[in-house]
Amino acid sequence: MTGLGAVFRPQLPPERLRAIARLAEEAGLEELWLWEDCFLEGGISTASAALAWTDRLRVGVGLLPVPLRNVALTAMEAATLDRMFPGRAALCVGHGVQSWMGQVGARVESPVTLLREYLDALRALLRGERVTTGGRYVKLDGVALDWPPAQAVHVLAGVTGPRSLRLSGEAADGTLLTAATSPDGVRAARGLIEEGREAAGRTEPHPVVVYLRATTGPDAAARLRAEIEREGGADHGVAGDAGTVAKAVQQLADAGADTVILQPTGDEPDPEGFVRFVAEEVRPLVP
Repeated sequence: MTGLGAVFRPQLPPERLRAIARLAEEAGLEELWLWEDCFLEGGISTASAALAWTDRLRVGVGLLPVPLRNVALTAMEAATLDRMFPGRAALCVGHGVQSWMGQVGARVESPVTLLREYLDALRALLRGERVTTGGRYVKLDGVALDWPPAQAVHVLAGVTGPRSLRLSGEAADGTLLTAATSPDGVRAARGLIEEGREAAGRTEPHPVVVYLRATTGPDAAARLRAEIEREGGADHGVAGDAGTVAKAVQQLADAGADTVILQPTGDEPDPEGFVRFVAEEVRPLVP
């Protein structure tokens, strides 16, 4: 079965999250994804609250910008979330928006090198290993978690470029693709990920999660066009009723997506209604 979820956009004030997280669970939504966009809302703080307010909902953070966060801190927070809410938190790390990283003095010369070092160290720490490394960016001296996860914690990489997609296949446990990714883009990404997996000799499953811009209602097409124009990039998204949206989800699944997360526009007039739409109308139409 193709996984399906929705995004809680950080353009909404954080105090709206409680009601929407609870609604998502009551409506039967499988996953609710949050963003750590500068300078809106913190990913770990919102995820921990959403997990505490619900019992079954899976909560994803896509993504945590690695230049902002020491890898030991991310490991501590990931392990803590998993021990408190076993198997319900999905964490994704990535380069972050480079202009934002520059604003806070965290931009690095080689984002790919940083992400490689970060993924290797983070996954080792989450396996309970004691890590000493002196990389270009990641430096640890005998660091180990006192409370490592009780089970395997998968770390996704949110990436777009060819080098980063290959790296995700080599060093991450899954990949998150942006809402600008078409079905052909998913196929191309899968190919690059597989190149990385083969180079690293990895054979375990590598799930791919894809955001999909989606709008519904009488002004759906206009809002979608305006969002794409504001964000730039590839002209990809879906506007229409549940059947139309479900068809777009299936096209991404056929191209290689394991989970599709429907992303409302930043000006979505009814966020609660969007969650109900995804859970109650689209989900039954997606095999």
